[in-house]
Amino acid sequence: MADEHLIEHKVSGVQVYAGHFLDVRCDQVHTPDGGSATREYIVHPGAVMVVPVLDDGRLVMERQFRYPLGRVMLEFPAGKLDPGETRQACAQRELAEETGYRATRWARACVVHNACAYSTEGIEIWFARDLQPGPRRLDEGEFLDVCHMTEAELDLLARQGELTDVKTLIGLQWLQKWRAGLWPLDWVACA
Repeated sequence: MADEHLIEHKVSGVQVYAGHFLDVRCDQVHTPDGGSATREYIVHPGAVMVVPVLDDGRLVMERQFRYPLGRVMLEFPAGKLDPGETRQACAQRELAEETGYRATRWARACVVHNACAYSTEGIEIWFARDLQPGPRRLDEGEFLDVCHMTEAELDLLARQGELTDVKTLIGLQWLQKWRAGLWPLDWVACA
């Protein structure tokens, strides 16, 4: 294998913390140079993010307080996978629960690993079109505002350093590349 000179091999490991959401591990590894090291990381079930595009081109966004940062963040709708749930089903569920919108056309963009140095989390990015509004069903203890923004407004916030959520920035990049005809999306109809 061409990457063998980079690969670390697990020797032992312990679960440091098991919470409702987070699973924190500490592993001892052999490094490629024959040494050893400790690797601390979070095991995450995976998540999805949706770029919901309204018929007029605006985007459905959320404003939500994020406790670790102590501030309200502007983000595309997103959420973690439930056990046994497919990523597309999760995308459809999260969009409906958080925003009230349902979509009949969906396209998968990519997977991003936003914190690969210390988390196994992979966020699959989906696009949604042909949106119909409906009632929201927020989880208990979930508080967020839904707003509509243009691509230009999001781009300006990103340029000014005010849009800092990495998954939303990557979603914006995909949106711009798709609209420019550079990165195609394969749309499928879904009820």
